[in-house]
Amino acid sequence: MCLREIAVVAGRFARHDPPGTSGDLVSCPGSRTPAQLGAAQPTLDGYVVPEFPGQMPLF
Repeated sequence: MCLREIAVVAGRFARHDPPGTSGDLVSCPGSRTPAQLGAAQPTLDGYVVPEFPGQMPLF
C-alpha cells in the first residue's frame, strides 16, 4: 500500500513526491487507475483550496 499523498487530477490519481527524494519515478500500486466519477481530494500537503461558487475571477 502506498502511503504518499495523492490528488485527483483530470479524473486520475496523481501521487505527490516530496522534494529531496530520489530522482527516479516509481509508481505506487494502483496509482495509474482511473478515479471514481466525482472523486475529490480537498487537500494536498495540508493546503485547502477554498470553494468558490461559479467561475473564479482572473484578476
